[in-house]
Amino acid sequence: MKDILDLHTHTIASGHAYNTLYEMAKAASEKGLSVFGSTDHAPKMPGTCSDFYFINFKVIPRTLYGVNILMGSELNILDHTGRVDLRRGILEKLDYSIASIHQPCYKDSTVSQNTSAYVGAIENPYVTIIGHPDDSRFPFDYDTVVSAAAQNHKLLEVNSSSLHPLSSRLDAKENYKKMLERCIHYGASIVVNSDAHVVEDVGNHVRAYELLEEMNVPEELIINSSIERLIPYIPKLEA
Repeated sequence: MKDILDLHTHTIASGHAYNTLYEMAKAASEKGLSVFGSTDHAPKMPGTCSDFYFINFKVIPRTLYGVNILMGSELNILDHTGRVDLRRGILEKLDYSIASIHQPCYKDSTVSQNTSAYVGAIENPYVTIIGHPDDSRFPFDYDTVVSAAAQNHKLLEVNSSSLHPLSSRLDAKENYKKMLERCIHYGASIVVNSDAHVVEDVGNHVRAYELLEEMNVPEELIINSSIERLIPYIPKLEA
């Protein structure tokens, strides 16, 4: 299917990525993307930028190299309530956000507690996407989380980086199979993202699409094919 966007990427501001925003946007253009989203890590991730990085996005052109630019953040889910690490005053000014569990920012917990953490993030009106819900180090109930995502009109990510053979996330492929089965059952929408930390990976969704094909995921559940399908989740794209 047609794939015109990548909404989960990182620049040197995240502290462990290797290219600038302009270099990443240029790569998106060269790879034929129509929408590029930059989501540097929020402040609780070791080595990343401070709150101040996220308050001046107004100066960034929203078209670079012919590509629509969206400026967001990958938030850290901090506890079992789904609390995240940017305050409301900043969140409401972002174009969108991804909420993810990362080991440096979240204590190992029970299935019930992890499930509550994800549901709490899903219910946050400023969270757009749940990032890489695929790691066996943080097990959760897929029925509950996927159902909540469908009910709250939030996107669940299939993260191509998680499917890399060297990924630190455990059992991602098998966990995505569980999630995608539930997405088909509940009609929950998904977004395919690269989680690129270097220009070569921008728009690199090969592993994710191989899995989606294997699972026979209906195209209508995948929002990557057009800007029109993305706008209901990110209204600022239309503005």
